[in-house]
Amino acid sequence: MATIPSHNLLTKNYHSSSPFKTTSSSEPSFIHLPEKRSRVAAKASLSRTNEASLSAVISRLERERQGLTDGGGEQWRTAEDFRRRDKKTEEERRLRDTWRKIQGEDDWAGLTDPMDPVLRSELIRYGEMAQACYDAFDFDPSSRYCGSSRFSRHEFFDSLGMKGSGYEVARYLYATSNINLPNFFSKSRWSKVWSKNANWMGYVAVSDDEATRHRLGRRDIAIAWRGTVTQLEWIADLKDYLKPVSGNNLRCPDPAVKVESGFLDLYTDKDTSCKFSRFSAREQVLAEVKRLVERYGDDEDEELSITVTGHSLGGALAILSAYDVAEMGLNRSRSGKVIPVTVLTYGGPRVGNVRFKERLKELGVKVMRVVNVHDVVPKSPGLFLNERAPHAVMKIAEGLPWCYCHVGEELALDHQNSPFLKSSVDPSNAHNLEALLHLLDGYHGKGERFVLSNGRDPALVNKASDFLKEHFMVPPFWRQDANKGMVRNSEGRWIQAERLRSEDHHSPDIHHHLSQLRLLPS
Repeated sequence: MATIPSHNLLTKNYHSSSPFKTTSSSEPSFIHLPEKRSRVAAKASLSRTNEASLSAVISRLERERQGLTDGGGEQWRTAEDFRRRDKKTEEERRLRDTWRKIQGEDDWAGLTDPMDPVLRSELIRYGEMAQACYDAFDFDPSSRYCGSSRFSRHEFFDSLGMKGSGYEVARYLYATSNINLPNFFSKSRWSKVWSKNANWMGYVAVSDDEATRHRLGRRDIAIAWRGTVTQLEWIADLKDYLKPVSGNNLRCPDPAVKVESGFLDLYTDKDTSCKFSRFSAREQVLAEVKRLVERYGDDEDEELSITVTGHSLGGALAILSAYDVAEMGLNRSRSGKVIPVTVLTYGGPRVGNVRFKERLKELGVKVMRVVNVHDVVPKSPGLFLNERAPHAVMKIAEGLPWCYCHVGEELALDHQNSPFLKSSVDPSNAHNLEALLHLLDGYHGKGERFVLSNGRDPALVNKASDFLKEHFMVPPFWRQDANKGMVRNSEGRWIQAERLRSEDHHSPDIHHHLSQLRLLPS
């Protein structure tokens, strides 16, 4: 079943019994059609049952009953619909004019308190791109494609109900599952599987011409990394010690720059016997960024940006890969134009030491970390020796292999401020990405009242959790894949359809780009 499109759902049900309110204003005024017309349309629909399936007729009648369409299929508009449309148009205009500030040019000074509406919308949008990694991932051990994407990259956003995203997936990213993070990787229970040694890790996408010219104000290369939905056992798998970045052959002028060894191994390890992970995740992402920068970087009619996003462990990979892109100089076009690199993470852990933070700043990489103050993951690793410790203590301990420091700017949210959410102490709820996006939607600044602004459906919070208050009557863990991916073939038998396609494999030019980067022999 395709994911419910989080960016396109109305949070107001058109019944008086709707449990969700998106603003503090009164109920929206409707542009009503006469009740008689609805009845006539219903009769006309029923008379056409020979032209359409009964289920389609019932579905259309249900939409009419909810007030979403009239009998002719045209959408009914409310005053709230018009308000949102005008708000979106205004935000897109502002984004085109101020995208550099929204991407962190000034470290988001003055944009988070009070909360800038354009920044809020962009944080939600990139968060949804990270959420798409979860929604597309096959977690089912009973599937022979467990650990892969359920959708082809050419149909990725459409399959997830994100047709208006304005992006096209240029490359899928894979990593070897042979490293010591057993609680992070998913594997099939069957012997004949798509890959025994790889997991799908995310994607590189690029904005299309329409979004570039009319919405974003620039061409955007977006890199999204998969993390962990709610399970936190992977934290226990971390070796929790720092390792020099240069130790895994990453370019770095300073051996004092260190990151957590498990993150570094996940990013750089490969399995030459596997066609999906014979190149490391690092090699895959660098080759694709290089290709896209060469294609778009010197276009005189448009500017270019690189935005990296991820949730949980994916947030760590986002920071590490953004550092690598900048350190390798891939954010410079052939003519020498500097391309801004921005990282937006959600519930991400600490990644490296103080020197890593300093080097990231020297390279001009901008980082915004969105966290729930009750989430344990952003407090790890480095539970005791971290940026909150006294400066004198950190100075003495900076050489120790477990002395960590967060990078960039932090936007701290509190789920106890939302009237929709339980006052839960469940660690998995506090770490939930959909919950974070819900909190972003209602955040207006420190001490401000929680009021939803962007029309995100609060029901999305319970997609993979039990976090909404009971009186909203939204089932927990409601998102399910239709028939576990089983489909009927031409003979009427139920089978699991072939999924992986050649376009989802590594492109033939990857050797060429990696050789030019001197990461492979020429």
